[in-house]
Amino acid sequence: MNTNNADKISPCLCQNLMLDNISHGFYTRKGGYSQGIYKGLNAGLGSNDNPEHVIANRDVIRTHLSPSAKNLCGVYQIHSNQVHLLDTPWQAPHMPEGDGVVTRQKYTALGILTADCAPLLFADPQAEVIGAAHAGWQGALNGVIENTLNLMVAQGARLSDIRVAIGPCIAQKNYEVGPEFRQAFTTRDAGYSKFFLPGARQNHYLFDLKAFTQDRLIRAGISDITVMPQDTYALADDFFSYRRTTHQQDPDYGRQISCIMLR
Repeated sequence: MNTNNADKISPCLCQNLMLDNISHGFYTRKGGYSQGIYKGLNAGLGSNDNPEHVIANRDVIRTHLSPSAKNLCGVYQIHSNQVHLLDTPWQAPHMPEGDGVVTRQKYTALGILTADCAPLLFADPQAEVIGAAHAGWQGALNGVIENTLNLMVAQGARLSDIRVAIGPCIAQKNYEVGPEFRQAFTTRDAGYSKFFLPGARQNHYLFDLKAFTQDRLIRAGISDITVMPQDTYALADDFFSYRRTTHQQDPDYGRQISCIMLR
């Protein structure tokens, strides 16, 4: 195994959540052990990458996030609105199905995998409750954001104290969708039409996932929100992208990870 670049990782850190009792990072694909189409810091155990490389990458990420991090826990993501409370750390592949996780456990990192969808990291530093959510369009539309917030509040967090960062995801200019996609939103709320622009093809639209997730947070009562500007589709050297992989007709793709941990 080539270890020359294993520790040269470049996380995109959001200063909004940089608090004394919280470590977090939106990690890029740079560094790591993976090769070929997975080259870099592929954290996706669901990919067809060499599992040893992925496990090594995840260990690099965990120790980079904090030398005190004992575990890195995620969920088996299914584009749902299901959110789980982590009382006792679990390990892949023995993870619950869902797209959000909340904990009060210290030194246990929560990790969300993405490759165009939006990773959200949540923190109430006063109540010492954190969360992480995978917000693809289905999860965002069906309430994964609200369910994460509700579970945090049930654990003692206050909406007025929760800070949220929306990580790198696909930008509107590269997210073309068909009419049935737009209808799924506007049927739910006609006002959601503001998140769509006309696409280059007839009856196609460009969807703004970042703005939509931010809107859901604001409607839920969150005011302290940071939106990372990076476009996962456009920045091939920095991020894995499911849509880019599809357009290039590659056989598979890697996943970057976003993590948060209480200290």
